[in-house]
Amino acid sequence: MANQRGRRKTGRRKYSPGAGTEVEREMRRYKRGTAKSGRGGRGGKVKSRKQAIAIGLSKARKKGRRVPKKK
Repeated sequence: MANQRGRRKTGRRKYSPGAGTEVEREMRRYKRGTAKSGRGGRGGKVKSRKQAIAIGLSKARKKGRRVPKKK
């Protein structure tokens, strides 16, 4: 039963290691309270973990890391 539903055929990572590093960096900023949202960080403070992760993934996309596309 190698081909069950819900399983990917290839063993390739969805997110590149570089993307994980970018999210890690953003989570540290969030925990310290220095993470900002919006263009150029002019927005308010990041208040949720989900928001911090989304910002990290967005930065990874801009740098060309392998990250699945937004839905």
